[in-house]
Amino acid sequence: MPNQSINMSVQQFETVLSHERFKPLKAILDSLPSDRQNQCEALNSALSYEDLLGRLGYRLALIKQIHVQDAFSRMGPAGGIRAVLPYHDIPTQSSLPTLVNFDATVSATPKSAAFFDQLLRQLKAEAGVA
Repeated sequence: MPNQSINMSVQQFETVLSHERFKPLKAILDSLPSDRQNQCEALNSALSYEDLLGRLGYRLALIKQIHVQDAFSRMGPAGGIRAVLPYHDIPTQSSLPTLVNFDATVSATPKSAAFFDQLLRQLKAEAGVA
């Protein structure tokens, strides 16, 4: 019997994404100009957080540090930033900010990218996506 992957439906995607621990990932996805159907399809085939962003038309740009207050001051087309997502993970006491930019990039620190990569894996595991 061939190895078949299991894909989640948009309804499953919305349900799992609404869980408290996935809210930071949901905030990023909500900031991208794509619909849930495209996001769900991308998630079903994505191998990593960077791959998911790529399938949604965004490139992950790793930067050493993000100054959140400075980023807020540069929001808008002129400053190049569509959304500033200053997530703070309480269990690890880590600041994990993400910027969604108008030039189709998502800027994150390596620590933030690793956190969201792990969160994506957890989401896929909880949804039973192979």
